[in-house]
Amino acid sequence: MDNLVNYNDLMHRRGRIFMVMGLAVMFMAPVLIWVITGVAPDYDKLFVAVLTLSLLYLPGGIIEVVTYSPFLGTGATYLAFVTGNLVNLKIPCVMNARQIVGTEIGTPENEVVATLSVAFSTITTVSIMTLGILLLIPLRPILNSPVLKPAFDWVVSALFGALGYKYYLRNPKFAIAPIIFVLILGSLAPAFVYGNIAIVVVMAAIVSVGAAKVMHMRKMV
Repeated sequence: MDNLVNYNDLMHRRGRIFMVMGLAVMFMAPVLIWVITGVAPDYDKLFVAVLTLSLLYLPGGIIEVVTYSPFLGTGATYLAFVTGNLVNLKIPCVMNARQIVGTEIGTPENEVVATLSVAFSTITTVSIMTLGILLLIPLRPILNSPVLKPAFDWVVSALFGALGYKYYLRNPKFAIAPIIFVLILGSLAPAFVYGNIAIVVVMAAIVSVGAAKVMHMRKMV
């Protein structure tokens, strides 16, 4: 236990350092453009843009940290949020790794599995994206054709559908409530669902847990 506490303290300290370094790198490009070209941003428009984007994405970002941190563990949380692409890639990789190895959330074993899966996911993503950019440039006219566009729009949905099916298969009754909730919400407010995936995931998780508790209390499962 002492070793785990020391490890978490070390990861928090290094994670904060790398988070600051990551933010510095992100701001470096616009700052360098400003310095080299001498064209300063319009502060009024910049303030409006930052405020608008903060209102749209900041709540979802906070919810993602609260939702995914216990699942990922200390080291994987910092690594995943520095490298990004959690919903589309990092979380599915960790879920699949945990399923294969059979670790429990909150254990040292899960910490190791989550960190390794996020790290290799990041390395694989960077490598494949680099090769993909180089190799797919000649195929850009074909990939951008209207015939193939609908298929690319459903890649993420197909990925999470395949991952979720493994869990639904164990007890299909638990899947009924969140599916109905998301279908109704998507029918009534499609723009909200499309633009606030992280919030919808948390809402569906709350509905799922609540429905599962009611089902257990009534001995329906």
